[in-house]
Amino acid sequence: MTAPPFRLGYVPGVIPGKWVRTWNDRFPEAPLTLVQVPAADAEALIRDRAADAALLRLPIDRTGLHAIPLYTETTVVVFPKDHLLAATDEASTEDLTDSVVLHPLDDTLDWDRPPGEEAFERPATTGDAIELVAAGVGLLVVPQSLARLHHRKDLTYRPLTDAPESRVALSWPEDETTDAVEEFIGIIRGRTGNSTRGRTPTPPEPKRPDSTPRKPAKPKPTGTAKHRSGNQTGKRGKPRKRS
Repeated sequence: MTAPPFRLGYVPGVIPGKWVRTWNDRFPEAPLTLVQVPAADAEALIRDRAADAALLRLPIDRTGLHAIPLYTETTVVVFPKDHLLAATDEASTEDLTDSVVLHPLDDTLDWDRPPGEEAFERPATTGDAIELVAAGVGLLVVPQSLARLHHRKDLTYRPLTDAPESRVALSWPEDETTDAVEEFIGIIRGRTGNSTRGRTPTPPEPKRPDSTPRKPAKPKPTGTAKHRSGNQTGKRGKPRKRS
């Protein structure tokens, strides 16, 4: 019997492939369905029960939701390859003071105030912002996975040392911690299929008794022979003369 699919939402830049492969190997009877969603809509996706859980970016409103932080991404600044920042190994927000820094509407970095000069208008998406960077309009600060996702040959990036970082988390409704959710949490945390929180471990087979009869042990001698045959130490008698 086929189990209902486990619906997993994920936002751009998050790559759930290794966890999905483990799920499919471990639970072939319960397919995992991926649902890609814009970062701004990920929270609503699970609140509306359009997915059982989602890999999203923090912060979110955690009212009624569980959220397990998984990892933190490096924040980078994206710029044309001929920009002065290309000569550095890393940058700071102070290095962006005199540059236009694009701030797309789907930005997930928790800024008090974005660095640099404000653009005339905010791009709708990170993808739109990347196109503007390539056109020389300004720079863009994003999590490193998004810089890789929107890679272009004419653009490059450097770590931004003092910028907010993006945290990726697994989130799901508080009142719906199902067995499938527990299993996926176990996969993310590296638990094996036979762990106590995964599938019921297979008990080891009892050892079979040895059917080969054992020979009884020889009794140990209670004393030590003083003499052995052919190795006596007493004097021999004289040989008799032949008549």
